[in-house]
Amino acid sequence: MHIGQFALANPLFVAPMAGVTDRPFRQLCKRLGAGYAVSEMVTSRPDLLNSLKTSRRANHDGEPGPIAVQIAGTEAQMMADAAVYNIDRGAQIIDINMGCPAKKVCNKWAGSALMQDETLAMEIVQAVVNACAPRNVPVTLKMRTGWCQAEKNAVVLARAAEAAGVSMVTVHGRTREQGYKGSAEYDTIAAVKAALSIPVVANGDITTPEKARDVLRATGADAIMVGRAAQGRPWIFREIAHFLATGAHLAPPLVSEVKRLLVEHLHDHYTLYGEFIGVRSARKHIGWYVRELPGGEHFRAQMNLLEDSEAQVAAVERFMDHLNEKMDRIPAAGAASGMREDTMEMTA
Repeated sequence: MHIGQFALANPLFVAPMAGVTDRPFRQLCKRLGAGYAVSEMVTSRPDLLNSLKTSRRANHDGEPGPIAVQIAGTEAQMMADAAVYNIDRGAQIIDINMGCPAKKVCNKWAGSALMQDETLAMEIVQAVVNACAPRNVPVTLKMRTGWCQAEKNAVVLARAAEAAGVSMVTVHGRTREQGYKGSAEYDTIAAVKAALSIPVVANGDITTPEKARDVLRATGADAIMVGRAAQGRPWIFREIAHFLATGAHLAPPLVSEVKRLLVEHLHDHYTLYGEFIGVRSARKHIGWYVRELPGGEHFRAQMNLLEDSEAQVAAVERFMDHLNEKMDRIPAAGAASGMREDTMEMTA
């Protein structure tokens, strides 16, 4: 599969998630089987482009290409300028956000709120495409099925986006009104795929290798995009790849491998964010890694009290070493719920 001139390793994509898909997480997912990853949403507001938060989100040091940056905003020229700004800082693909359902984004008429105003949405798309074309940078679009159940206009917008020069469309199988409630539906994604000649990516509720297979079959999509299921489980991409290729399940990772991956992830995280913010923002990642493990909730409660990176890493290592005394491999996804009553003390 290609996005413009870029050949991708496989059709398994990491979804852009604010506060999650920073450079360390993207790099880890790619190492573990993802063929493509998109940055966290970067604002188009010029007064925020040089902020520390934006600079971290746009940090691609050492990241294997293609480098894809997602931008969000409500003004066509501002979005075009943001595209150029990020291209100048290493972006090779620009993704337009029309899928974020967060109220703080939609209340400013950005993200999925743009789906309510098709004229403005297409003005933004055309402006970004026009800014990127002379630089040979493909533009992609991420959207929802529509604003609400009665207004599912993904097919209309996707057709217009393709006509404007967009190279790929990703559709999350929920409306803005749903947020992340209920279940994703895939009929609309199938309709978008049938209507376009450019690649279409299916997103929403892809949590297992079987679900990945079923969504690909149901939609005819060229690729799938995994979001929340990769939090604390970045090896889901190699599990899906193995299942799609063989029809068999890959064994869960060794506890020793998960320990190594998590500790490496933490050190990369501290390097990007620094000690104070790094320790605090790492807590959610650690929590996701251990939530399905025996004693994970108990450990997380104690770990959240730690204030420095050295103590945080040491606690993680002790927890994983203790777990390794009980089992060689982590439990398969969903199989640990009955084991959570066991608690593991975080020894000093």
